[in-house]
Amino acid sequence: MSVTEFARTGRVFQVWSYDPSHRQLIIRSDPSRLDGTTTRVEVYFGHVECMLLRPTYKSLRVRRASPAEFRRVSDVAGIPAEDGESTYLIDPEGTSFVVSGRPSWREAERRRSDPALFDFSQEWPPDFEARWGNVDG
Repeated sequence: MSVTEFARTGRVFQVWSYDPSHRQLIIRSDPSRLDGTTTRVEVYFGHVECMLLRPTYKSLRVRRASPAEFRRVSDVAGIPAEDGESTYLIDPEGTSFVVSGRPSWREAERRRSDPALFDFSQEWPPDFEARWGNVDG
């Protein structure tokens, strides 16, 4: 499923992994009794060119930056104009961003010890119930 915005509020997300040699970033939220969630959510960014992140977020809102938002981010980070279509804001306030390929998301009931949803050695779609999609602009 493609969406123009991927949002999950009221749950903690962490920068889970970044692989600089493959330029891949995963932001993840595990199930928690504290926020009453039972699913794991992972958001994948490939072909990462630039990012400004905090280690933890209380909510996630992934969307392509509007022209005005891109100008603000570009002024701060010096991102070239040709990367405007590839700049994604990731928090509700619009203060963190990733310049990358189109983000993908996956969500499923998983335990903390289960393999990552973006484990590319595993077949997809999986044999368990899951939801997934991409963030389009």
